[in-house]
Amino acid sequence: MFIGLFETLKRAGVPVSLRELLDLHAVVEHGVVFADMEAFYQVARTVMVKDERHFDRFDRAFAAWFEGLENLDAAIEALIPDDWLRREFEKQLTEEEKAQIESLGGLEKLIETFKQRLEEQKERHAGGNKWIGTGGTSPFGAYGYNPEGIRIGQEGSRHRRAIKVWDERRFRDYDNSLELGTRNLKMALRRLRRFARQGAAEEFDVDATIRETARDAGLLNVQLRPERHNAVKVLLLLDVGGSMDDHIRTCEELFSAARAEFKHLEPYYFHNCLYEGLWRDNSRRHNERIPTRDVLHTYGRDYQVVIVGDAAMSPFEITHPGGSVEHFNDEAGAVWLKRLVEAFPRLVWLNPMPPRAWEFTHSTQLIRELIEDRMYPLTLAGLEEAMGELAR
Repeated sequence: MFIGLFETLKRAGVPVSLRELLDLHAVVEHGVVFADMEAFYQVARTVMVKDERHFDRFDRAFAAWFEGLENLDAAIEALIPDDWLRREFEKQLTEEEKAQIESLGGLEKLIETFKQRLEEQKERHAGGNKWIGTGGTSPFGAYGYNPEGIRIGQEGSRHRRAIKVWDERRFRDYDNSLELGTRNLKMALRRLRRFARQGAAEEFDVDATIRETARDAGLLNVQLRPERHNAVKVLLLLDVGGSMDDHIRTCEELFSAARAEFKHLEPYYFHNCLYEGLWRDNSRRHNERIPTRDVLHTYGRDYQVVIVGDAAMSPFEITHPGGSVEHFNDEAGAVWLKRLVEAFPRLVWLNPMPPRAWEFTHSTQLIRELIEDRMYPLTLAGLEEAMGELAR
């Protein structure tokens, strides 16, 4: 019954299996949803999609499947019954809009005309004021104008006057191939969480209070506990300046999300490659540098290192003393990267450049080799892979 939807979801990259398809059949057979397209959409998404990253792909695939039904007349009869249309329309209309609908002869007339024209129309139509098509002033279709219309098959609104939109996408912000925003970053970083209770007992403990009150024969005995904190320790090293200026917004969002997620976060800055000095404040980068050796010895091996940079530079900055573009470095960048890898076994590098560009940059290949190929793209999928690597 829903093989077409199943195959469309598979082609769209939504990870569905026969188990989800059988579950969807079972839900429909048990009458959980009947003759209600909106309810069917909600149920199908709940059953078929297990990760909100795939909501946007599901929306696109669902719209494509619905538009591609071979028998649109049968689809209208099966999926858009009169009572559904009437109920959906009426609950979204204001009194003023209901009065405007009367200009077409009332809501009953609008629904009746819509179904009649679907039955009569045999081909695509553009322009005009009657058929379901594109442009024109028909109350049914896309890209036209009518104050009491039904929008069908149009990606976005133009006049914002349609009564109902059949294929609206709701979750386009979750696709895991998108560049990250602060909210998505927080979602991905949560994979690294490890909670512990530390500090003073100042949080109300419901379970312990009930238990101790029962032991005291009903005499209230309030119990407190330390607040729960994310116990993961993160050393965040951010490349700044030069080609990284193109990625300032992404890095700012990552920094903001990391500060919100991790109590133990230690940020430092560098330029292009790691050398003998790091800094905390970019405005004082030249006169308040912190020896990298001190950083390596200050933080224990329980810290997890996240390096953010595009790894785009002259190869000499990595391989030779004196290769830095800012100062004369006594030791090559590769030496310091090796020390970092040895000091912190859990380390990843996040690269804001797409992976297809990495192979064309010699410096990127050198760094990937030095950090044992633990470089990941700064997308939601890449960040989740990186967090999985750190969580091992």
